[in-house]
Amino acid sequence: MDWSYLIDAASMLLRWLHLIVGIAWIGASFYFVWLDNSLKPPKDPKLVEDGVGGELWAMHGGGFYNPQKYANTPKHLPEDLHFFFWPSYTTWITGFLLISVLYYFQAATWMIDPAVSSITPGQSVLIGLATLVIGWVVYDQLARLLIERSQLLFAVIYVAFVALVSYVLCNLLAGRAAYIHVGAMIATTMSANVFFWIIPAQRRQVAVMKEGGEVPAIWGKRAKQRSYHNNYLTLPVLFAMISNHYASTYSHPHAWAVLILIMLGAVLIRHFFNLRHKGIIRYEYPATGLFIILAVLVWIAPKHAPIAAGKPVPAMTEVKAIIDARCTGCHAEKPTLMPTAQAGVMLDTPERIKQHAQRIYERSVQLKTMPLGNVTKMTDEEREKLGIWFQSGAK
Repeated sequence: MDWSYLIDAASMLLRWLHLIVGIAWIGASFYFVWLDNSLKPPKDPKLVEDGVGGELWAMHGGGFYNPQKYANTPKHLPEDLHFFFWPSYTTWITGFLLISVLYYFQAATWMIDPAVSSITPGQSVLIGLATLVIGWVVYDQLARLLIERSQLLFAVIYVAFVALVSYVLCNLLAGRAAYIHVGAMIATTMSANVFFWIIPAQRRQVAVMKEGGEVPAIWGKRAKQRSYHNNYLTLPVLFAMISNHYASTYSHPHAWAVLILIMLGAVLIRHFFNLRHKGIIRYEYPATGLFIILAVLVWIAPKHAPIAAGKPVPAMTEVKAIIDARCTGCHAEKPTLMPTAQAGVMLDTPERIKQHAQRIYERSVQLKTMPLGNVTKMTDEEREKLGIWFQSGAK
């Protein structure tokens, strides 16, 4: 069986599994933050005596639910106690395997762009791995120093750190690899929060209760703070993970700023919903977030490539010769550089070339993100000819 096909099949299965467990993790995060913000003090004096700090009545699927949260710990430890950690761990594990299959095993194709830097495939992989580790270490140290002093100062410094990482990666790696690694760095931080802080705090609480001791309230408070950070980081991570489908973002000359601004807009929108769960309506947050995102989309909108006046319009035979030489290695019924036609786009006949004329123009002339890493050495003269052909009606 062909090695390239095995990589393709492995990435499909891993992406599918990653999506499934990721939905489970994000769903649990959103639900518990909503639950925390929606709890009301119990009206039943007996519940208050038992230590219940808040409760909620809800209905779902035809059934009534009454979740309760204790101010610190219950008087008695229940026999059946559920922990929520496997969705986090499996999301990170499948994500790391996926980034390894898609990027690290194919670093020469996906991690490197000669127009950006002259690093080797091995160096690009080391940069990617180091980003994951450094991202967690810096975040954790900032949180230890500032989380109980000033949440605002922590947020400002952490955003500046992520912006710095984005700038560095966008000047070392191919654009889509830079974006995916910023997302992976934040996702690693989120999962590490669960592994190093949230679950250990919960297990310490249970251990102390079993011994009959009193659980320090600070343990739960610190774990909850990390959980809230994860909640705010979710939307930025999701954008980074889907960004590889949108070349106008990662191919922009200031791609790092594009990424940070869109992430910031997403955080403001998330903040609105977290406040709304508490009954606080602040429309300025989603309005500002949406404005930032829309402004970025206007800013990065591709412009028509300038074409020198008076130059002859290439015939389809000349256009097809360029496409055959530079594009069909990845975009054909039987490509030579990839196991299957990438994104399902095939350019091996005049009819198919005309069908995808807009996409050819956008990716090879306006954004210059294709051929990938310019592996087939498309020249500026060839790009100009494709631009003239498209702007003249793609006949």
